[in-house]
Amino acid sequence: MIYGLTTLGVIHTLISLVAVAAALTAFARDKGIVGPSTLGRVYIWTTVLTCLTGFGIFQHGGFGKPHVLGIVTLLVLGVAWLADQRKLGAASAKVAVISYSLTFFFHMIPAVTETSTRLPLGAPLLPGHEAPELKAITGVMFLLFLAGVTLQLRRLKAQGK
Repeated sequence: MIYGLTTLGVIHTLISLVAVAAALTAFARDKGIVGPSTLGRVYIWTTVLTCLTGFGIFQHGGFGKPHVLGIVTLLVLGVAWLADQRKLGAASAKVAVISYSLTFFFHMIPAVTETSTRLPLGAPLLPGHEAPELKAITGVMFLLFLAGVTLQLRRLKAQGK
């Protein structure tokens, strides 16, 4: 075990880091995750793989909240894909922006939770997954998600989409 992770946990974590890096690069370069772009496809497929590998991790006593989050993430990615295919009519561009940003927010929940409850080794920042600080951090991340989506939607509107 590395940092308390199984082999599958290590693979899952590495794939998720690629997804997060792709998303952050897309936000910086393209001002959002653009599904049809190369960077967008890297984000989408590594997010799918992150969810799928996450289904095999049962460190906290069986099927639970992280698995539900994986299912919801896959469903939201499906909605984003439909939007990219223009299957949602005039709202497609907006739905894609919201959906991709939401999946990134979903990535950040376990990223912050697992990092803050595991690191530094031997003296993690937070005592466990139910620490009240995690609820506050998740709330702040949600506000950042809302701000980011708002900026992206304003940009779409200015572009006439």
